[in-house]
Amino acid sequence: MALSQPKQDATEARLSAMTLPEGGAWLTEARGAALTRLREMGLPARRDEYWKYTRPDTLTASEVTPAAVFDHGESPVFGDIDRLKVVFVDGVFDPEQSDDLEGENLTIERLADVAASDIHWAKDLYGVLEAKGQDPVERPLAALNSAYATDGVVIRATGKVSRPVSLIYHHQSETSDAILHHVIKLDEGADLTLLENGPAAARFNKVMEVDVADNAGFHHVRAQGRDHERRAATFMFGRLGTESTFKSFTLTVNGVMTRNECVLELTGDDAIAHVAGAALGDGDFHHDDTVFITHDAVNCESRQVFKKVLRNGATGVFQGKILVQPDAQKTDGYQISQSLLLDDDSQFYAKPELEIYADDVACSHGSTTGAIDEEGLFYLRARGVPKDIATDLMTLAFLAEAVEEIESEELADEITSRLEGWLVRRRQG
Repeated sequence: MALSQPKQDATEARLSAMTLPEGGAWLTEARGAALTRLREMGLPARRDEYWKYTRPDTLTASEVTPAAVFDHGESPVFGDIDRLKVVFVDGVFDPEQSDDLEGENLTIERLADVAASDIHWAKDLYGVLEAKGQDPVERPLAALNSAYATDGVVIRATGKVSRPVSLIYHHQSETSDAILHHVIKLDEGADLTLLENGPAAARFNKVMEVDVADNAGFHHVRAQGRDHERRAATFMFGRLGTESTFKSFTLTVNGVMTRNECVLELTGDDAIAHVAGAALGDGDFHHDDTVFITHDAVNCESRQVFKKVLRNGATGVFQGKILVQPDAQKTDGYQISQSLLLDDDSQFYAKPELEIYADDVACSHGSTTGAIDEEGLFYLRARGVPKDIATDLMTLAFLAEAVEEIESEELADEITSRLEGWLVRRRQG
């Protein structure tokens, strides 16, 4: 179907302000294919089905909306955890602040360096999972990333990696427009924990493609930065082999516009995929989680657990789908999206979906929106707990199901402490 003229014009206007990066033959080919996909789809518009709750204007405009750099004066997230640090400043790798890019059972390379090679294992992955994830739902901002990303990391785990790899994103320029693309491959039996934190840029477009081989485990914990005026569109594309595990959790506080998409395909029997998130928004805050999980193998398990706490007119969105293919018998799929509205001005939009073509499955989904439970609040206040503290305690209890998806106790405690800090700051004004 041909693009409408307005959509075509908007797409070409955006592309005319960009320069296609140079690289080796394989990467040049992958970028060209992504650009072709993008031109066929066109950039997202408000009338697109999967963008009807979120305005994409500021994510697609040629000019970046300036975002003030926010100095919160707090210790860095994951700062007390022994990790291998990889630092980016406004979307550019910073070797001075990064650790040596090497570790046991681990190789890490910059995309900018890999781009110069004619042959590399990343050839089989770069843009491949993103392209697969365009069907049946188009994700043009991800194609834009595959075409124009100039930096990122290429990570391969060949065994159990003892220290987490930590991607740290600093924001320094009020008009920075960062496009990062990460490619991650876990060989059979490998295990890797990946951490991400920081605001990254005034506008941030990030794609992460993750290939998890048989019996491998990928654990991902992300804390999106607190610069409130930042805008971000992030994408995770994952492919899971037999008896593999993929677990991802995202904490989002602040951010005037954030859209996180996760697209997973379970291709091997007995695979497990858990995707979870906790978002806390105050005022001019729009947060969108869009998830699509395809079961294409026998006896696989998936969970989607998303909780949002909204106040002062903040907006939350959840679009989640479980697709069970005809041969994916004994599928166990679970999806829950819930919002806690702390006033009458905030809004939550939910679009949960199940599409099932197998007959031996156990799939469920649910979505709720509500205020603080008055009975629970009364119970705590009757025992001498002040109302604001009681509200915070009930908020943490509401978010607990999502945080419990983090397998590492140390990382779960770190996330909980950040949630508590956000609530205390809001209580103190």
